[in-house]
Amino acid sequence: MTATIHLAQFTVALWCVLAAALLPLGCAWLAKSGSGGFDNHDPRAWLARQTGWHARAHAAQANSFEALPFFIGAVIIAHMLDAGQTLLDILALVYVMLRIAYVGLYVADMPTARSAVWAGGFLVNSAIFLIGYR
Repeated sequence: MTATIHLAQFTVALWCVLAAALLPLGCAWLAKSGSGGFDNHDPRAWLARQTGWHARAHAAQANSFEALPFFIGAVIIAHMLDAGQTLLDILALVYVMLRIAYVGLYVADMPTARSAVWAGGFLVNSAIFLIGYR
């Protein structure tokens, strides 16, 4: 009798899910860095008092968490529906790059460009969701 062990194949798209899940942590680091006086006893109240780019980094963190469930769901659904892997991987990479650009534009206080990049990310994510549809 031969035992076979099957290991899940992590696709580029699944690695992108991890990258997108880590993005809010990067935003939190930005929001708390360089401010000198971060209060870890009451971090939410401290963050609520921040202004400027620290406050924008915190808002980018919140938006990154808000966008995450749709991306995770879209990637999982695309895998379940046997979407073309190459296209799925490319779209997932584009989505993550757009989200990184979004954070940079948010912190840099460029609202028009930020909104355009957010819309692009939403469209790419919608495409991920739909590529397995037949």
